[in-house]
Amino acid sequence: MLTLLNAPILTSYGLFTFEPINTEQAKELLKNGFQSYIGHQSTCNILSRILDENIVMNRGEYKQQPGKRALVFRLKKRINEGQVLNTIEEIESIGYEFGLLTRTK
Repeated sequence: MLTLLNAPILTSYGLFTFEPINTEQAKELLKNGFQSYIGHQSTCNILSRILDENIVMNRGEYKQQPGKRALVFRLKKRINEGQVLNTIEEIESIGYEFGLLTRTK
């Protein structure tokens, strides 16, 4: 099952590939089912609108296993400490992208 993350983090040791994908490709990937590991409700709300899916908050710990893929939502700039982004307009003003993180070994 695909995992949804809000940062391109390596949660375990291994070999990984990280490739850019567009929003339409991200939506297609989610159609086959996914598990959210998005830890902030405001990010869930925004991603739900961008991806046309119900993204639920989950602050659980995730360890990516070999062969598993993660869809990564990534801001193009670092935000200020403590800053919370609540609207799509705020996200778009910073810029965002999606990537597919695959653990190959």
